[in-house]
Amino acid sequence: MKRLTLACLLGLASAPLFAALPAGTTAPTFTTRASLAGKEFTYSLAHALKKGPVVVYFYPGAFTGGCNIQAHTFAEDMDKFHAAGATVIGVSLDKISTLDAFSSDPKYCAGKLPVASDADGRIARSYDLKVMQMPAGKTFKDSRGMEIDHAFAERTTFIVTPDGKIAATVGGLAPADNVAKALEAVQKLAGRPAA
Repeated sequence: MKRLTLACLLGLASAPLFAALPAGTTAPTFTTRASLAGKEFTYSLAHALKKGPVVVYFYPGAFTGGCNIQAHTFAEDMDKFHAAGATVIGVSLDKISTLDAFSSDPKYCAGKLPVASDADGRIARSYDLKVMQMPAGKTFKDSRGMEIDHAFAERTTFIVTPDGKIAATVGGLAPADNVAKALEAVQKLAGRPAA
């Protein structure tokens, strides 16, 4: 029953419940702790944008059903994102210690994409995303059997161009479809046919 309730909660986090920032809007910049292949570093969106477009994808939580699929799909397609000149950063309300494990897990991020901690939800809210608190008195476990102790941001992806503008907002899709739509958007920016 707890898995079903968690699935429903995360399903709601996947649906567009809030008015996420639309295309044409200036993307809020942020600097936060992130992890790539289990190694922590300070991530700066402003710095990443100097290299080209950035896919900023918000997801409810590491080591949870749809988020595991989404991270794995991004990892599998990372060469295609790079070929289109884009980098990717995943953002969740997980603690950095959880993201260290998630970023290096060969089944999910596989050391191919960084994931950033937005533990207080400030970054998600700056993108006008809904942040849902864990229901009072409820406890849920992730796919490792660890208790989840954080709020959830809705699953939404933003394609940010080097001038700091949002070129596309992708939400309301299943995890793998979200990745495919983001890839299509960066390939269009690069003037390449969608793969």
